[in-house]
Amino acid sequence: MQGVWLENQSLEFRDALALPVPQPNEALIKVLVAGICGTDLQLTKGYYPFNGIPGHEFVGEVIDAPEAPHFIGKRVAGEINNGCGHCALCHCGLSRHCSQRRVLGIKNHNGAFAEYLTLPVTNLHVIPESIDDEKAVFIEPIAAAAHILDQVAIGPHSKVLIIGAGRLGLLIAQVVKTTQCQLQVIARHEKQRQILKQFEITAISEHQLPLGEADVVIEASGSPDGLQAAVNTVKPTGSIVLKSTYTGETRLNFSHIVVNEISLIGSRCGPFQAAIALLQEGRIDPTPLISERFRFHDAKQAFESAAQPGGLKVLLRP
Repeated sequence: MQGVWLENQSLEFRDALALPVPQPNEALIKVLVAGICGTDLQLTKGYYPFNGIPGHEFVGEVIDAPEAPHFIGKRVAGEINNGCGHCALCHCGLSRHCSQRRVLGIKNHNGAFAEYLTLPVTNLHVIPESIDDEKAVFIEPIAAAAHILDQVAIGPHSKVLIIGAGRLGLLIAQVVKTTQCQLQVIARHEKQRQILKQFEITAISEHQLPLGEADVVIEASGSPDGLQAAVNTVKPTGSIVLKSTYTGETRLNFSHIVVNEISLIGSRCGPFQAAIALLQEGRIDPTPLISERFRFHDAKQAFESAAQPGGLKVLLRP
Protein backbone atom coordinates (compact mmCIF):
# COMPACT_ATOMS: atom_id res chain seq x y z
CA MET A 1 0.00 0.00 0.00
CA GLN A 2 0.99 3.65 -0.33
CA GLY A 3 1.62 5.93 2.61
CA VAL A 4 3.87 8.25 4.54
CA TRP A 5 6.78 6.94 6.58
CA LEU A 6 8.47 8.82 9.45
CA GLU A 7 11.91 7.74 10.57
CA ASN A 8 14.52 9.68 12.53
CA GLN A 9 12.31 12.77 12.27
CA SER A 10 12.33 12.58 8.47
CA LEU A 11 9.27 12.03 6.25
CA GLU A 12 9.11 10.15 2.98
CA PHE A 13 6.42 8.75 0.69
CA ARG A 14 6.53 4.98 0.18
CA ASP A 15 4.48 2.96 -2.31
CA ALA A 16 5.29 -0.55 -1.06
CA LEU A 17 4.31 -0.50 2.61
CA ALA A 18 3.04 -3.75 4.10
CA LEU A 19 -0.74 -4.02 4.37
CA PRO A 20 -1.62 -4.20 8.09
CA VAL A 21 -3.19 -7.43 9.34
CA PRO A 22 -5.98 -7.11 11.94
CA GLN A 23 -5.20 -8.73 15.26
CA PRO A 24 -7.96 -10.42 17.29
CA ASN A 25 -10.83 -7.97 17.90
CA GLU A 26 -9.37 -5.46 15.43
CA ALA A 27 -10.77 -4.03 12.20
CA LEU A 28 -9.04 -3.26 8.92
CA ILE A 29 -9.96 0.25 7.82
CA LYS A 30 -9.54 1.96 4.46
CA VAL A 31 -8.52 5.58 5.05
CA LEU A 32 -10.72 8.12 3.24
CA VAL A 33 -9.19 11.34 4.59
CA ALA A 34 -6.78 12.26 7.39
CA GLY A 35 -5.69 15.49 9.03
CA ILE A 36 -2.29 16.84 10.07
CA CYS A 37 -2.25 18.14 13.65
CA GLY A 38 0.28 19.82 15.90
CA THR A 39 1.38 16.51 17.43
CA ASP A 40 2.26 15.19 13.96
CA LEU A 41 4.43 18.25 13.42
CA GLN A 42 6.05 17.81 16.83
CA LEU A 43 6.91 14.18 15.96
CA THR A 44 9.06 15.46 13.10
CA LYS A 45 10.92 17.56 15.69
CA GLY A 46 11.55 14.70 18.12
CA TYR A 47 8.61 15.09 20.51
CA TYR A 48 8.50 11.27 20.73
CA PRO A 49 10.90 8.78 19.09
CA PHE A 50 8.31 7.29 16.72
CA ASN A 51 9.33 5.45 13.56
CA GLY A 52 6.47 4.33 11.35
CA ILE A 53 3.33 5.70 9.71
CA PRO A 54 2.14 8.85 11.53
CA GLY A 55 -1.36 10.32 11.63
CA HIS A 56 -4.26 9.82 14.04
CA GLU A 57 -7.09 12.10 12.83
CA PHE A 58 -9.00 10.15 10.18
CA VAL A 59 -12.22 9.02 8.59
CA GLY A 60 -12.27 5.52 7.11
CA GLU A 61 -14.39 2.64 5.88
CA VAL A 62 -14.23 -0.72 7.65
CA ILE A 63 -13.09 -3.35 5.14
CA ASP A 64 -12.72 -6.34 7.44
CA ALA A 65 -13.61 -7.08 11.08
CA PRO A 66 -13.53 -10.84 11.73
CA GLU A 67 -15.06 -10.61 15.22
CA ALA A 68 -17.45 -7.74 14.39
CA PRO A 69 -18.78 -8.22 10.83
CA HIS A 70 -21.58 -5.68 11.45
CA PHE A 71 -18.92 -2.95 11.18
CA ILE A 72 -17.99 -3.90 7.61
CA GLY A 73 -18.90 -1.12 5.20
CA LYS A 74 -19.42 1.40 7.99
CA ARG A 75 -17.76 4.82 7.88
CA VAL A 76 -15.91 5.37 11.15
CA ALA A 77 -13.63 7.55 13.23
CA GLY A 78 -11.44 5.93 15.85
CA GLU A 79 -10.13 6.60 19.33
CA ILE A 80 -6.36 6.52 19.17
CA ASN A 81 -5.36 4.80 22.44
CA ASN A 82 -5.15 1.02 22.71
CA GLY A 83 -4.48 -0.11 26.29
CA CYS A 84 -3.34 -3.52 27.45
CA GLY A 85 -6.84 -4.35 28.75
CA HIS A 86 -5.52 -5.98 31.92
CA CYS A 87 -4.10 -3.27 34.21
CA ALA A 88 -6.00 -1.29 36.85
CA LEU A 89 -6.17 1.80 34.65
CA CYS A 90 -7.71 -0.14 31.78
CA HIS A 91 -10.23 -1.79 34.11
CA CYS A 92 -11.43 1.59 35.40
CA GLY A 93 -11.86 3.10 31.92
CA LEU A 94 -8.55 4.96 31.74
CA SER A 95 -6.86 2.95 29.01
CA ARG A 96 -5.61 6.22 27.51
CA HIS A 97 -3.20 6.31 30.48
CA CYS A 98 -2.19 2.63 30.38
CA SER A 99 1.61 2.40 30.64
CA GLN A 100 1.61 -0.32 27.95
CA ARG A 101 -0.75 1.46 25.58
CA ARG A 102 -0.21 1.77 21.86
CA VAL A 103 -1.23 5.08 20.29
CA LEU A 104 -2.28 5.36 16.66
CA GLY A 105 0.42 7.09 14.64
CA ILE A 106 2.30 8.15 17.77
CA LYS A 107 3.47 5.14 19.78
CA ASN A 108 3.99 1.54 18.59
CA HIS A 109 1.03 1.56 16.18
CA ASN A 110 1.12 2.66 12.54
CA GLY A 111 -1.26 5.48 11.82
CA ALA A 112 -3.60 7.09 9.31
CA PHE A 113 -1.27 8.55 6.69
CA ALA A 114 -1.53 5.39 4.60
CA GLU A 115 -4.21 3.62 2.58
CA TYR A 116 -5.13 1.25 5.43
CA LEU A 117 -4.86 1.04 9.21
CA THR A 118 -6.05 -1.25 11.99
CA LEU A 119 -7.75 -0.44 15.29
CA PRO A 120 -9.68 -2.39 17.94
CA VAL A 121 -13.38 -2.44 17.12
CA THR A 122 -14.04 -1.05 20.62
CA ASN A 123 -12.24 2.14 19.51
CA LEU A 124 -14.54 2.71 16.52
CA HIS A 125 -17.44 5.15 16.26
CA VAL A 126 -19.84 5.02 13.33
CA ILE A 127 -20.25 8.40 11.66
CA PRO A 128 -23.82 9.52 10.84
CA GLU A 129 -24.55 10.12 7.15
CA SER A 130 -25.34 13.78 7.89
CA ILE A 131 -21.66 14.45 8.70
CA ASP A 132 -19.49 14.56 5.58
CA ASP A 133 -15.88 13.35 5.50
CA GLU A 134 -14.29 16.79 5.79
CA LYS A 135 -16.23 17.53 8.98
CA ALA A 136 -15.86 14.03 10.39
CA VAL A 137 -12.06 14.13 10.12
CA PHE A 138 -12.20 16.70 12.95
CA ILE A 139 -13.96 14.34 15.39
CA GLU A 140 -10.78 13.39 17.26
CA PRO A 141 -9.60 16.99 17.92
CA ILE A 142 -13.16 18.16 18.68
CA ALA A 143 -13.34 15.37 21.26
CA ALA A 144 -10.08 16.64 22.75
CA ALA A 145 -11.60 20.12 22.94
CA ALA A 146 -14.82 18.81 24.51
CA HIS A 147 -12.80 17.06 27.22
CA ILE A 148 -12.06 20.47 28.72
CA LEU A 149 -15.72 20.82 29.69
CA ASP A 150 -15.44 17.54 31.60
CA GLN A 151 -12.42 18.79 33.52
CA VAL A 152 -13.32 22.35 34.55
CA ALA A 153 -16.61 24.07 35.32
CA ILE A 154 -17.35 26.77 32.73
CA GLY A 155 -20.64 28.65 32.67
CA PRO A 156 -22.17 31.95 31.50
CA HIS A 157 -20.40 33.95 34.22
CA SER A 158 -16.95 32.43 33.65
CA LYS A 159 -14.16 34.54 32.17
CA VAL A 160 -12.25 32.27 29.82
CA LEU A 161 -9.11 33.04 27.83
CA ILE A 162 -7.72 30.78 25.11
CA ILE A 163 -4.07 31.32 24.25
CA GLY A 164 -3.47 30.25 20.67
CA ALA A 165 -5.83 30.32 17.69
CA GLY A 166 -4.31 27.53 15.63
CA ARG A 167 -5.87 24.24 14.52
CA LEU A 168 -6.85 23.11 18.01
CA GLY A 169 -7.36 26.53 19.56
CA LEU A 170 -10.06 27.47 17.05
CA LEU A 171 -11.91 24.21 17.71
CA ILE A 172 -11.63 24.73 21.47
CA ALA A 173 -13.04 28.24 21.01
CA GLN A 174 -16.13 26.91 19.25
CA VAL A 175 -16.68 24.20 21.86
CA VAL A 176 -16.20 26.55 24.82
CA LYS A 177 -18.51 29.14 23.23
CA THR A 178 -21.39 26.65 23.66
CA THR A 179 -21.23 27.37 27.43
CA GLN A 180 -22.11 31.05 26.77
CA CYS A 181 -19.11 32.11 28.86
CA GLN A 182 -17.23 35.40 28.55
CA LEU A 183 -14.66 34.22 26.01
CA GLN A 184 -11.57 35.82 24.54
CA VAL A 185 -8.96 34.26 22.25
CA ILE A 186 -5.43 35.49 21.59
CA ALA A 187 -4.95 35.41 17.82
CA ARG A 188 -1.75 36.48 16.06
CA HIS A 189 -2.79 36.10 12.43
CA GLU A 190 -5.45 37.83 10.35
CA LYS A 191 -6.95 34.58 9.05
CA GLN A 192 -7.43 33.40 12.64
CA ARG A 193 -9.13 36.66 13.56
CA GLN A 194 -11.43 36.39 10.54
CA ILE A 195 -12.51 32.88 11.55
CA LEU A 196 -13.16 33.97 15.15
CA LYS A 197 -15.21 36.92 13.88
CA GLN A 198 -17.22 34.51 11.73
CA PHE A 199 -18.06 32.56 14.89
CA GLU A 200 -18.79 35.77 16.88
CA ILE A 201 -15.87 35.12 19.25
CA THR A 202 -13.74 38.00 20.55
CA ALA A 203 -10.15 38.01 19.33
CA ILE A 204 -7.48 39.98 21.18
CA SER A 205 -3.77 40.58 20.68
CA GLU A 206 -0.95 39.58 23.00
CA HIS A 207 -0.77 43.22 24.11
CA GLN A 208 -4.33 43.10 25.45
CA LEU A 209 -3.82 40.33 27.99
CA PRO A 210 -6.25 40.63 30.95
CA LEU A 211 -3.61 40.09 33.63
CA GLY A 212 -4.83 38.11 36.64
CA GLU A 213 -8.50 38.17 35.61
CA ALA A 214 -9.40 34.90 33.88
CA ASP A 215 -11.21 32.14 35.77
CA VAL A 216 -9.94 29.60 33.23
CA VAL A 217 -7.04 29.91 30.80
CA ILE A 218 -6.66 27.28 28.08
CA GLU A 219 -3.12 27.09 26.72
CA ALA A 220 -3.16 25.87 23.11
CA SER A 221 -0.39 27.90 21.53
CA GLY A 222 2.17 25.12 21.27
CA SER A 223 4.77 27.54 22.63
CA PRO A 224 6.36 27.60 26.10
CA ASP A 225 5.77 31.37 26.05
CA GLY A 226 2.06 30.60 25.99
CA LEU A 227 2.35 28.77 29.29
CA GLN A 228 3.96 31.79 30.94
CA ALA A 229 1.22 34.00 29.51
CA ALA A 230 -1.36 31.63 31.01
CA VAL A 231 0.22 31.99 34.46
CA ASN A 232 0.18 35.77 34.09
CA THR A 233 -3.49 35.98 33.06
CA VAL A 234 -5.24 33.48 35.33
CA LYS A 235 -6.73 34.84 38.54
CA PRO A 236 -5.78 33.52 42.00
CA THR A 237 -7.48 30.11 42.56
CA GLY A 238 -8.14 29.92 38.80
CA SER A 239 -7.36 27.02 36.47
CA ILE A 240 -4.95 26.60 33.57
CA VAL A 241 -5.81 23.83 31.12
CA LEU A 242 -2.78 22.63 29.17
CA LYS A 243 -3.49 21.45 25.63
CA SER A 244 -0.03 22.00 24.12
CA THR A 245 2.69 19.39 23.73
CA TYR A 246 6.19 20.86 23.83
CA THR A 247 9.43 19.37 22.57
CA GLY A 248 12.00 19.22 25.37
CA GLU A 249 11.75 20.76 28.82
CA THR A 250 9.77 23.87 29.73
CA ARG A 251 10.92 26.24 32.46
CA LEU A 252 8.38 27.80 34.80
CA ASN A 253 8.53 29.63 38.12
CA PHE A 254 6.19 27.68 40.39
CA SER A 255 6.23 30.12 43.31
CA HIS A 256 3.51 32.25 41.73
CA ILE A 257 1.42 29.14 41.04
CA VAL A 258 1.70 27.92 44.64
CA VAL A 259 1.10 31.30 46.29
CA ASN A 260 -1.95 31.99 44.13
CA GLU A 261 -3.27 28.42 44.41
CA ILE A 262 -3.55 27.99 40.64
CA SER A 263 -4.63 24.60 39.32
CA LEU A 264 -2.67 23.15 36.39
CA ILE A 265 -4.72 20.61 34.44
CA GLY A 266 -3.30 18.44 31.69
CA SER A 267 -5.85 17.67 29.00
CA ARG A 268 -5.55 15.22 26.14
CA CYS A 269 -8.07 12.87 24.50
CA GLY A 270 -11.80 13.26 24.91
CA PRO A 271 -15.31 11.87 24.28
CA PHE A 272 -16.02 10.98 20.64
CA GLN A 273 -19.78 10.78 21.10
CA ALA A 274 -19.86 14.36 22.40
CA ALA A 275 -17.87 15.49 19.37
CA ILE A 276 -20.17 13.65 16.97
CA ALA A 277 -23.21 15.22 18.64
CA LEU A 278 -21.75 18.74 18.33
CA LEU A 279 -21.25 18.18 14.60
CA GLN A 280 -24.57 16.47 14.02
CA GLU A 281 -26.47 19.25 15.80
CA GLY A 282 -24.61 21.92 13.83
CA ARG A 283 -23.33 23.59 17.01
CA ILE A 284 -19.82 23.86 15.61
CA ASP A 285 -18.43 23.99 12.07
CA PRO A 286 -14.77 23.04 11.59
CA THR A 287 -14.64 23.46 7.80
CA PRO A 288 -13.40 27.09 7.81
CA LEU A 289 -10.20 25.72 9.37
CA ILE A 290 -9.32 23.69 6.26
CA SER A 291 -6.52 25.48 4.44
CA GLU A 292 -5.21 22.93 1.91
CA ARG A 293 -5.65 19.39 0.64
CA PHE A 294 -2.87 17.06 -0.54
CA ARG A 295 -2.33 13.46 -1.62
CA PHE A 296 -0.06 11.16 0.38
CA HIS A 297 2.68 11.43 -2.24
CA ASP A 298 2.89 15.18 -1.50
CA ALA A 299 3.17 14.67 2.26
CA LYS A 300 6.40 16.67 2.63
CA GLN A 301 4.76 19.68 1.00
CA ALA A 302 1.66 19.15 3.14
CA PHE A 303 3.70 19.13 6.36
CA GLU A 304 5.60 22.25 5.27
CA SER A 305 2.29 24.01 4.66
CA ALA A 306 0.87 22.92 8.03
CA ALA A 307 4.02 24.16 9.79
CA GLN A 308 3.79 27.71 8.41
CA PRO A 309 3.05 30.45 10.99
CA GLY A 310 -0.72 30.69 11.26
CA GLY A 311 -1.15 27.43 9.34
CA LEU A 312 -4.48 25.73 9.83
CA LYS A 313 -5.81 22.27 8.97
CA VAL A 314 -4.14 20.45 6.10
CA LEU A 315 -5.87 17.30 4.89
CA LEU A 316 -4.28 14.23 3.30
CA ARG A 317 -5.92 11.64 1.06
CA PRO A 318 -4.63 8.44 -0.56
